[in-house]
Amino acid sequence: MLYHYGVVSVYMTFEGTNFDIVSGLTAPFVAWFAFRTTAPNKKILLWWNVICLLLLLNVVVTAAFAIPSPIQKLAFNQPNIAVLYFPFNLLPTVIVPMVFFAHLAAIKRLAKSN
Repeated sequence: MLYHYGVVSVYMTFEGTNFDIVSGLTAPFVAWFAFRTTAPNKKILLWWNVICLLLLLNVVVTAAFAIPSPIQKLAFNQPNIAVLYFPFNLLPTVIVPMVFFAHLAAIKRLAKSN
């Protein structure tokens, strides 16, 4: 909806390069496959977290290049201005760092236990 209101670029939508929704959509299935036996399948969890971390980094880089700033390289006709206003400014300042560190902590723990 933010794209239709003209406050984010098409790059930040599913039509662009924002594929991190796959992380949330696949989470229940990955959890079911990983925990359907008594011993969790740590390889599935490790690879899923690595893939989701890469999807998150893709969105972060795209968003950084679409914000009106000196480093803007994308979306000159419609920059990503939604993150300049509340509550959308919580995405890059609170939500993304929490998700990033959660994936890193899971990867570290899963890699250590293998």
